[in-house]
Amino acid sequence: MAVPARRTSKTKKKLRRTHQKVSRPEISFDEAMGEYRRSHHVSLKGYYKGKKVID
Repeated sequence: MAVPARRTSKTKKKLRRTHQKVSRPEISFDEAMGEYRRSHHVSLKGYYKGKKVID
C-alpha cells in the first residue's frame, strides 16, 4: 500500500476540490415586456412566460 512521503498541505487539499465555481447569471431579453430578465425567473414586473403571476 502506498504511503505519501510528505503531508499534503491544506492549500493543496482545497485546490483539488475546485468544483464550486462562480458563474454569471443567464440573462435574456424578453420581447413581450421589452426588458432583460434572468432565465427561469419572474421579471421585475411580475410576469413569467408572458403571464402575470405576481400582483
